[in-house]
Amino acid sequence: MRLAVLASGTGSILEAIVDAGLPVHLVVTDRPCGALDLAASLGISTRIVERDSFGDDFDRNAYTVDLVDVLVKAGTDLIAMAGFGTILAKPAYDKFADRILNTHPALLPAFPGWHSVAEAMVHGVKVTGCTVHVATLEVDSGPILAQEAVSVLPDDDEESLHERIKMVERRLYPETIRAVLENRTLLMGEYA
Repeated sequence: MRLAVLASGTGSILEAIVDAGLPVHLVVTDRPCGALDLAASLGISTRIVERDSFGDDFDRNAYTVDLVDVLVKAGTDLIAMAGFGTILAKPAYDKFADRILNTHPALLPAFPGWHSVAEAMVHGVKVTGCTVHVATLEVDSGPILAQEAVSVLPDDDEESLHERIKMVERRLYPETIRAVLENRTLLMGEYA
């Protein structure tokens, strides 16, 4: 199966995926970022499908159609979002139903969205964690494939807590991607 990774940042999750020996054939970003340089240094094909706006005039549907076109032309079977900063529109989920994975720094369904670590701190939870799930049109609400708890320590701030969650994420996400690649029934809507 051909695995594509979508990224927008430094590439630390991408690096964990590659270090786990997973067969990444393409890295696509929505902006110039460190993940592109990392992929290029590893000999992985890269593409930028750059956002033309981060404002109210952003055409999410048109952007998604362009991204899906790149993924289809590359023969992509499975997509792993790895810190990808653009929410995708319906055409992605129509074309790649049950084949887009995401990792999230909270124990979903608690604290969905972009500020989950900060929200966990504000709410004073004692435990949060990492969730790997099938991405769906509704953000952070798809079927959960794996979760692992991370304790919130008394001296934690948002940065220290997020770093400990990332340590779990860099192990749990590649393990889950591997399980999906090895068990194609997950891609047909049968979640274990």
